[in-house]
Amino acid sequence: MNSATPREAEAALLTCCGSLHWARRVADHRPYPDLDALLAASDEAAYDLSPGDLAEALAREQPAAPHGTYTAAHTALRAAHAAYESRFGHTFVVCLDDVARAEALDHLLSALRSRLGNDPDDERAIAAEELRRLARGRLTRLTRIQAATGASETPEAPARDECPQARPDSPYVPV
Repeated sequence: MNSATPREAEAALLTCCGSLHWARRVADHRPYPDLDALLAASDEAAYDLSPGDLAEALAREQPAAPHGTYTAAHTALRAAHAAYESRFGHTFVVCLDDVARAEALDHLLSALRSRLGNDPDDERAIAAEELRRLARGRLTRLTRIQAATGASETPEAPARDECPQARPDSPYVPV
């Protein structure tokens, strides 16, 4: 990340959080001495997202569903995602990094259903926090990929629609 050009860094960072303002801010504060410093800068930039920056980031997120789910589960997820998007005007985001793979579907459906009852302003705050958590995980994965490949330039980052979280063994695919 530190040795990438500003354009390469911004492009890689946009795969972690879809706000151009956030990506530029994190890229502009390079070099980072370590991952913790990068994550701290990411958090700070995420906390400072304007409503427009948040809307931009949410617009770039994709709904997701666990691999290998049954048709009924996909149907329930699609219906819940549609209801959420209709109510709040953006894709549902949730970070499942700390959720066991076997519990992910239940957690995802439960979170979707419970958050549908939120006030729009409260839900925007929750979505912003989930985006911050997602960006941290995605940044961690991106830096690990770079370290593992010994890349001196930013490699192609993981696809944004791959999952709503940042686990390399993610059980999620687009719905």
